[in-house]
Amino acid sequence: MAGPRGGRGRKAPAKGGAKKRTFFRRRKVCRFTAENIEYIDYKDVKLLQQYILERAKILPRRISGNSARHQRMVQTAIKRARHLALLPFSTD
Repeated sequence: MAGPRGGRGRKAPAKGGAKKRTFFRRRKVCRFTAENIEYIDYKDVKLLQQYILERAKILPRRISGNSARHQRMVQTAIKRARHLALLPFSTD
């Protein structure tokens, strides 16, 4: 059965026996778990700036490598620091 875009599923592997080389991607490790940091302080602007892009967006978990618990803590700390004008909400 054809899908909404007209495709019929996955394509068959290329003939000729050409093997694709699999790329091994190293698993990212949560920095806070590795260093046994229990609380992320909103006043630690230097640490929080590492988790903000130049457009003042919060770095996503899949890129930063944080665990879910620590990503939530980073997010809360960044929002608190923004509220107190320690970090910018956006760039001009």
